[in-house]
Amino acid sequence: MRHTRPADRTSDRTCERAANRPPRRLRRAAAASAVAVALLAGFAPAANAAGQDTPPAAAPAAGHRLDRGELREGLAAIHEAGVHGVYSAVRDGRERFDGASGLADIATGRPVRPDFQHRVGSVTKSFTAVAVLQQSAKGRIDLDGPVGDYVPGLLPGERGRKVTVRMLLNHTSGISDYIGDAFPSLLKGTTASLDENRFRTVRPAELIGYGVARPQLFEPGTGWSYSNTNYLLLGEVLRKVSGQDPERLISRDVIKRAGLRSTYFPGTEARIRGAHSRMYESFYGIIDPPRDYSEYNMTWAGTAGALVSTPQDLNTFYRALLTGDLLPRRQLDQMRTTVDVKDEKGNVYMRYGLGIYSMDTPCGPAWGHDGAVWGAGTWALSSPDGSRQFALGHNLMKYQRLNESGTEFLPHPADAAIIGYRDLALCGTTAPRPAEGVLRQAVPALPTPMAAPVR
Repeated sequence: MRHTRPADRTSDRTCERAANRPPRRLRRAAAASAVAVALLAGFAPAANAAGQDTPPAAAPAAGHRLDRGELREGLAAIHEAGVHGVYSAVRDGRERFDGASGLADIATGRPVRPDFQHRVGSVTKSFTAVAVLQQSAKGRIDLDGPVGDYVPGLLPGERGRKVTVRMLLNHTSGISDYIGDAFPSLLKGTTASLDENRFRTVRPAELIGYGVARPQLFEPGTGWSYSNTNYLLLGEVLRKVSGQDPERLISRDVIKRAGLRSTYFPGTEARIRGAHSRMYESFYGIIDPPRDYSEYNMTWAGTAGALVSTPQDLNTFYRALLTGDLLPRRQLDQMRTTVDVKDEKGNVYMRYGLGIYSMDTPCGPAWGHDGAVWGAGTWALSSPDGSRQFALGHNLMKYQRLNESGTEFLPHPADAAIIGYRDLALCGTTAPRPAEGVLRQAVPALPTPMAAPVR
């Protein structure tokens, strides 16, 4: 029996508070859930992130050539840092590098391939935004028009009059995200609803209803908060003005027009059609060992994050976009007009446009988007003129851990390895390598679960 010295005794009031407090593991699990609810767009490290409203004329990587040996080593470093498998495509003018490292299936030892199809999460938002801007160019959508003019039943009343289409595109609407209600166990610190809803089909209107029912985060146009509800609303705006299913419209006017061969909306189909990896979700250690979610009905993400693609197709898409093949110059300029995204200390760590963002690299700004769904992470960035590009997919998500207080991520070597590979791909071998232990995710501080934006 352990004897307690008088100095170790706790007051009755303190004992009562301790008895009613959830165990530390559950508190940290709830905090991890809050972060995951903030991460449908997956990996955009806050380190050296910035951008500008208009891109410079010169490509940031001018003069650098692809070093395939270094790129292979960079992919191997990501795998060795703890990511099961990683696959990538890099382009510099006419030069290309396709590479992969690690395992697609940890049970069988099947290796990954560079051309795997992959769930790309919020990279989908760039495609949806292009379709909206195409309709704007045709005079069917007024970017500064009230959303309620298009879908009054989904965003009724005063909010429908105040929120504009542009605010949906750049996440300044103040509308909350729906993920916490679509997967309610996440707000309680468990991942049970991820499994319960694996094969569920859910309609956009139901998901939008979840987000709209939550309190407004801020007066429309006065702040920034990432919300998937915005991009499901945009899908319904597309449906209204075109009379077509928005996913079919995007497939015809964006995917087909860009010449993509392995990119598609899966609809209710849970299995990826082409060769692909298993997709493992760790959820910051709550799921141990990580569970495979490669089979999943993605109607819960829709026009906000349901696309399947390949690294090669993503490079082709962003090059077509940035070189003016998908949008008239006026609409492309609007797409690249950004708002500052700041951390809790007021530091700008990203500049978000209309479905695309700008980040600084050692050789200049790069444009693109990132994405994350259960078990799958994606990042695609291009130089402003589309001449130098990288796209990366990885099959282990939320491998990071939280500190004891649940307020920030602990440094993870895979984050530094991914940043190092990004800089090598975009800037060449002269790019400085990031020091391990100085990186963290783009979410600068954990939001409260009920108010968490979803990325």
